[in-house]
Amino acid sequence: MQIDQELCTGCGQCVPYCPVNAIRLEDDISEIDFDECAECGNCLRMADCPVDAIYQQELTWPRTVRSILSDPLTIAEESGISGRGTEEMKTNECTGRFKLGAVGIGIEVGRCVTGARFYDVEKVAMAVAKLGVTFEKVNPTTSLMSDPATGKFKDDVLNEKVLSAILEFAIKPEQMPDLFDALKKVSGEIDAVFSLDVATRIAPDGSVPTDPYIQASGLWLAPNGKTNVGLGKPRYQEV
Repeated sequence: MQIDQELCTGCGQCVPYCPVNAIRLEDDISEIDFDECAECGNCLRMADCPVDAIYQQELTWPRTVRSILSDPLTIAEESGISGRGTEEMKTNECTGRFKLGAVGIGIEVGRCVTGARFYDVEKVAMAVAKLGVTFEKVNPTTSLMSDPATGKFKDDVLNEKVLSAILEFAIKPEQMPDLFDALKKVSGEIDAVFSLDVATRIAPDGSVPTDPYIQASGLWLAPNGKTNVGLGKPRYQEV
């Protein structure tokens, strides 16, 4: 995103609309820190610039990555949907992504007010890849890896900044302690925040298979979550 310096009047109306504080007033003119901008489009759509000085410049590789993972209106070719990941468990009754006995994992590196660089996303990906996980192929983040088996990303995207990037994969419940240990270790090696999402199908007896592992880990579990009640059609046929 850029601001036309000839049109800008320096009113500062756009400054608070940047979630990563990339807009600042310099000599009474608004400027965008090009390196810090995540290309989310928030200033363009929401700041209502009185002179239309904010404009979207042409995005070329690797900067296009910023828009794909930061702008909710950008469609990712890999998933065919907008957003940083897939529909995860929200449409599981139709996709069958997570089978009974599997644990879906989503690690969201970065948040909308902090952002994240891909060199930190890579560190997290490589830490969990050692567990032998298979990253979700249609997730746009996975498409940026040069070696999904190791979690290594393409070198030219490593310094790109996005609001957040989501790593998706599935594991077995008994792998959860090793995953928690790997994430605790790598959390001290990155300059970014991340959240851990756990998705699983309820057991036939009504219990949640992941509960014992989370409770034993000592990790804080948010009381809010997402629940798939299985109303989607056509339904996935379990083999």
